Amino acid sequence: MELGKRSHSVYKSRYHIVTAVKYRRVLLNREIEECVREILKGISEGYEIVIDEGDFYGDHIHFFCGFPPRISALRFVRTIKSINARRILDRFPKLKRDEVGGAAFWSHGKYIGTVGEARSEKRIRNYVRNQGETKKERENGMKQLKSFTFS
Repeated sequence: MELGKRSHSVYKSRYHIVTAVKYRRVLLNREIEECVREILKGISEGYEIVIDEGDFYGDHIHFFCGFPPRISALRFVRTIKSINARRILDRFPKLKRDEVGGAAFWSHGKYIGTVGEARSEKRIRNYVRNQGETKKERENGMKQLKSFTFS
């Protein structure tokens, strides 16, 4: 993962996003895939996002991508789904009429998962427990906060 850089921030965040075609119809053929790839290329340039990987299945699509922290994951998904839907349905009007019956191409559902830098759960838990503790504080027996877990 590369660092993203903006005038006031540096970030390293990636997401795994999945979205499905309305009614889970198997509509993602070669023509539509090419259309979506073309649209995503334009979106990535206009919105400063990076799409590292993408894969199409007959009724859904997966993305591995990153975007600036000023854009929420939900806003990102809404943006790519709405732009893609408009352009796909303009280019393939038969889909609008015969397959999805309206202005929506994508289903309402989505999956958004954050992707870390391959750090283990144990390492993260240890960091959270000990991040406020310096060597001097340990020697003096002082702790900033007592660790806790959510169970």
